[in-house]
Formats: sequence, C-alpha cells, structure tokens
Amino acid sequence: MSLAKFLRHKSVEQLQAEVGQRKDFRRVLGLWQLTAIGIGGIIGVGIFVLAGQQAALNAGPAVALSFIIAGLGSACAALCYAEFAGLIPVTGSAYTYGYAVLGEGAAWIIGWDLLLEYALVVAVVAIGWSGYVQVLLSSAGVHLPEWAQKSMSADTMAYYWQQAIGSLGVTVAHPVAAPTDGHRFNIIAAGISLFVAILLSVKTEWGARLNTVIVGIKVIGVALVIGVGAFYINTANWHPFIPERVFDAKGMGHFGWQGVLTGASVVFFAVFGYDTLTTAAEEAKNPQRDLPRAVLLSLAVAMVLYIAVSLVLTGIVPYGTLNGEASVSDAFNAIGLPWLSNVIAVAAVIGVISVLFAFMLGAARIWFALSRDGLLPAWFARVHPRFGTPARPTMILGIFTAVVAGLLPIGEVAELVNIGTLSAFILICASVLVLRVRKPDLERKFKTPAVWFVAPLGILFSLALIWGLPWITFERFAIWMAIGLIVYFTYGVKHSKLNRTN
Repeated sequence: MSLAKFLRHKSVEQLQAEVGQRKDFRRVLGLWQLTAIGIGGIIGVGIFVLAGQQAALNAGPAVALSFIIAGLGSACAALCYAEFAGLIPVTGSAYTYGYAVLGEGAAWIIGWDLLLEYALVVAVVAIGWSGYVQVLLSSAGVHLPEWAQKSMSADTMAYYWQQAIGSLGVTVAHPVAAPTDGHRFNIIAAGISLFVAILLSVKTEWGARLNTVIVGIKVIGVALVIGVGAFYINTANWHPFIPERVFDAKGMGHFGWQGVLTGASVVFFAVFGYDTLTTAAEEAKNPQRDLPRAVLLSLAVAMVLYIAVSLVLTGIVPYGTLNGEASVSDAFNAIGLPWLSNVIAVAAVIGVISVLFAFMLGAARIWFALSRDGLLPAWFARVHPRFGTPARPTMILGIFTAVVAGLLPIGEVAELVNIGTLSAFILICASVLVLRVRKPDLERKFKTPAVWFVAPLGILFSLALIWGLPWITFERFAIWMAIGLIVYFTYGVKHSKLNRTN
C-alpha cells in the first residue's frame, strides 16, 4: 500500500459542501437538546462517586482543585472541538476531523479507537448503575437471585478458562480454585444497555427528549445537594484544605499536592463526554451555530456543578468518611438527612442513564461514519427506513455492551476507557494547529482563543495522563489497534470511497 493512500483525505471544503446534501438523518436536535447530550455524557459517576472517593483517598477538601485541573485540561480540548464542530458539522466527531486534516489512516485509527472506548464507557457505567439500582431494590425488600446480581469475578473467569483448556488436555501451571460465590451475570447492567440501544434505534428525537428530561432530573438532584448541603457546611472540615502527604502500609502516597494531581488524573474520566454531542452533527438543526455553543456550555455547567458539590461534600462531613460507593448519599445520611439521601440515590439512578445515552449515541454514529466512508461494510451505514436512525450498529453495540456489562468485572472493563479519549484529544488539538497553518483563511464560526497556547497545553495534558495509565491498558489497547489495522489494510483501503482505483 502506498503512503499516499494512508494520507489521502477529504478536504474541509468538500465536507462543508456535503453538509447541505446529506439526507441520511433528520435534523431534529436544537441547542438545548445537544447541550443535554453533552451534560448527560459528563455528569455521572464523577459527582455521585468519584468526588467523595478522591477526597478520601488522594486530595482531601482540595478535590475541588483536582476537578479544576482536570477541567482546564479538558477545556483545552473542548475549545478545539468547538472550532471543528463549527467548521465541519458532519457525523463522526474526531474521526471526521482527523480525516479532513491528517488523512484516512490516522482517521481510521482514531475512529476504531473511539468505537471501543465509547462502547466500554457504556458497559462501565451500566455496571455502576446496576449497583445503585440494587441498593434501592434491597431497601424496598426486593432481592435478585445471586447469579443475576453481579458479573463473574476475575478469579471465577480464570477458573472457567482453566476448565475449558483443561478439557483439551492442556495442563495449567497454577490452578485456580473453584468459585465460592454464585455470581455469574449482571442482568440489570445488561438490561439497561439493551434498553438504551432500543431507545436510540427508534427515533432520535424521542431519545433526545427523554434524555433532556433525565438530565433535568439529574441537575435538580445535584442542585439539591448544593442548596441543602450549603446550610450544613462546617468550615473546620476544610482545614487543612490540602492535607499533609502520608504513606500507607503498602508504601502508597496520599494527599499533598501530588495527591491533588493524582486525583485530577482519576477524575478526568468525569470531565469528558461533551465530545459525544459532536457525533450528532447531522441531526442538529443548526450545527455550525449550535455545536460549538453546546460543547462549551455543557462543560461549563458540569464544571460549576462538580466544584460546588466537591466543596459541599468535604464541608459537611470529614473527607476521610467519603470513600463509599454512594458517597453523596452516605454524607447526607451522616448529617441526619436520610430523606435527601434517598432522593439523591433516585436522582443518580435516573440521571446516569443519560451517560449511557450519550456514549451509545456517539459509538453508533462513529460506526455509521466509518461505514459510510467505505472503511467498514456499507450494510452498517443504512438508516432505518421508518425511524431514520443507524439502527444496525446501534443494536449490535447494545448487544455487545450488554454481554460485556453482564459478564465482566467493572475493573477489567474500566482499564481501557481513558486511553482512547485522551488519544482523540491529542489528535484534535494537533489538527487545529495543522489546519491553522494549512488553511488560515477558512471561515471559522468559532475560533479557539490563544490557539498556540491552548492546543499544545491540551496535548501535553493528555500525554501526561496517558503516561500515568497502568501498563496492562497499553497491552490491551495495542491488541485492539492491531486488529483495527488488519481490518483497515485488508478491507478499508480497498473499499474506501476515496479509493480511485475502484
């Protein structure tokens, strides 16, 4: 394969010309629905779990600073996304932007990458959502059978793998004991994944309206946390704001400025998600105006809420008590407000659905864009004749995420989530700079301010966070990318719409 094929690209002018000609989707999403998708993708476990946990483990009351640091890094990418969203309002987000600037090979890599990342976010959030639901069910006296409560543990999976290869006559060097629990399949996590896929396969506006309502409920729940909690703040709980650094029995460091930075790396998972709304560009009524606004508005609203909740939580109870899986509810139970604790739990259960909606929508649109460009079979790029949605990739993703969320432990799934999004951020920030040099006279509906400072800062921040990921993440990421390159070189190169030899 020649290098020219790997670097071939669609011009920005070509993509802009196609905007008005595209009839694949119906334009039904306005500014507030797009913003709701962005807020829905950002606000979730960050507020309901990570804020308290990182206060207890790494940052103390300064977890608010952790969110600010992570938010600044994310904002650099958000400003670059906003410029591209106004410039190239086409389905595919980072994949499409990369296609226009860096070429087909780089675009394929980032599209293949994000396809997995978004799907895994759905699975991770579905597993966490299942835990909240089961807590509420238990409080109402409803208990699922043990086999349906959780996925298999890593040890249980290793045991069954051992049994499978043992049946082929292979001797295992370090045998694993038989499982002592009955957990086999997280049926609630699988069920919600399928439900969201069905919702997105019907009509986009139905799902978007429901998502807007869900986001509204979630924001009201967060506003209750801030509004009520503010009256119970004891400022003594904020001292010291940055606790002195300590080391545990295993030699792991906690707190201090290093702990604040560690917290920022962890909560970064909670401050992206706005990129999902750009995948719905061809379903927006006025994409060049509304997409940049929705990207920046959704991140701004989310950051204000994250910082406020962090300050309230660490103000109403000592930060060391916030390490539970439902830290917000636990905090209000601790100050004698169990009614609000229950309201928060319900808001979390309802609100986290919007995260599933945002990332499932993003994954399906990227798959659709890859197929429409010929890099994957065109069968996936046919919209439903009645509903006007990419139903085929959406339902396949629904089944895939249901199986993953049902069978795999959350730790095994979560390890791969951040690396793909951080890679996309690097690509977007670099592409903005390349395009500013290559085509400085393009009309841009939104221009990234101080771009020669903002974009490089976004790249450096993303690289730093990638460097801190566990090694197993790189191994699994390399396997997925190797599969992707095989698919591209054996199918995509030949069937690409830009392949002039066809």
